Amino acid sequence: QVQLVESGGGLVQDGGSLRLSCAASGSILSIRRMGWYRQAPGKERELVAVIVSGGNTDYADSVKGRFTISRDNGKNTVYLQMNSLKPEDTAVYYCYADLTYFGGFRSRTDDYWGQGTQVTVSS
Repeated sequence: QVQLVESGGGLVQDGGSLRLSCAASGSILSIRRMGWYRQAPGKERELVAVIVSGGNTDYADSVKGRFTISRDNGKNTVYLQMNSLKPEDTAVYYCYADLTYFGGFRSRTDDYWGQGTQVTVSS
């Protein structure tokens, strides 16, 4: 009933930029938080950036000053602008949403994840 679809990953050179997008669709009533996590080979999934409904943001220390998260509430879409990319940013990036949706004749609250998009930064 709810789906997160990511786009924008790819291959970029050291110092380059990419913009990720994630659109949430379905019987969504409200979204409290949307964000991005990433997982590199052999490592645990880690938080990259998050934005709450009021607009406050939080970033991992490793991406502060380089990445910017933003949100279009009308489109239920979150973006991640990634500048000055480094090889250590290479990972699968996952979109995340903490939302309330209408299902089974009542509202429900749950966490949803996208399928992941690969970001590769070459040195």
